[in-house]
Amino acid sequence: MPSISAFFLLVSLSLITGIAQAEQVLIAVASNFHSTMKQLVVAFEKQTAYKVIVTPGATGKIYAQIQHGAPYDLFFAADKKRPELLEKNNTIVPGTRQTYAKGKLVLWSPDKASIQNQADVLTTSNFNHLAIANPKLAPYGLAAQQVLEHLNLWDTLQNKLVRGENIGQTYQFVASGSAELGFVALSQVKQPNETIPGSVWMIPGDLYQPIEQQAVQLNNTAAATAFMSFLNTSKAKKIIESYGYELP
Repeated sequence: MPSISAFFLLVSLSLITGIAQAEQVLIAVASNFHSTMKQLVVAFEKQTAYKVIVTPGATGKIYAQIQHGAPYDLFFAADKKRPELLEKNNTIVPGTRQTYAKGKLVLWSPDKASIQNQADVLTTSNFNHLAIANPKLAPYGLAAQQVLEHLNLWDTLQNKLVRGENIGQTYQFVASGSAELGFVALSQVKQPNETIPGSVWMIPGDLYQPIEQQAVQLNNTAAATAFMSFLNTSKAKKIIESYGYELP
């Protein structure tokens, strides 16, 4: 039987562990918002005692992980479909679903001379690979499919499509030269106060369904609640806008 001192030591350690867990927030975030989230985390940690751990991935894949019990506290999706489903299944803290940004899709190439006449580049034979995110997992991939369907190019370009698991991998295909062109999120190529490198087509919003990105709180912890509150501050909104997103 443990001594009284050993007993109190065990109790103290358990309390310390509990406090450490309470001061930490686990965030799952859609790949397109990863860079923006890192800046939000820096600002949040500077003004609070909480620590943040961020895991990026495809919205559809993260949604599946949450359904299987992944211990995330917050989920920042690249659509509103999955957050709505989680709300309907009573998986979230009631009343926490909110739109935090509206995303924009662009066609991008690191080559400054590649995209000269907007959509015309897609009808030429000057490229071998066009990168898109998996439409079944990534909302930006679905948007890219909608653009190609609208332009009657979805079937024509099938043999040139290279599919990334998420929009982060899709961006890497283009940045590394594995694909000459790619449909990516504006936030991936637009850094605050910097010119977009290469060439880009800012795709008109009427060619794809609006990318309304929503967040939900999955666990009712003080750290998670604090981050959701921070999201609505002017500082957070300024960071989000600086990466090319529209605010709701």
